[in-house]
Amino acid sequence: MSKWENRAMGLVLWIILGWFFGLLANWIMGVKDRRSLIMTWLLGIAGALLGGFLGSAFGIANLSSPDLRSLLIAAGGSVVVLAAYRAVRGCSNST
Repeated sequence: MSKWENRAMGLVLWIILGWFFGLLANWIMGVKDRRSLIMTWLLGIAGALLGGFLGSAFGIANLSSPDLRSLLIAAGGSVVVLAAYRAVRGCSNST
């Protein structure tokens, strides 16, 4: 496989990991609303990708072949983005 094919496969894997972590966050938070479910999935994907890109930029994660460290970074990125969204959403609802 070429370098670009490896990166594309890694990117797809990071998206799947983000979806999984978004799904896991929904289960933990007990989200019942369908719109919230979709938003949480999208934010989970964004968080995993953000964590993956930042981890890759700092040399602590590998986008083309994720390992346990990369998995933890994806989870952390998803949690951070989801928590930030919930904090902003909570603040905007109270005003």
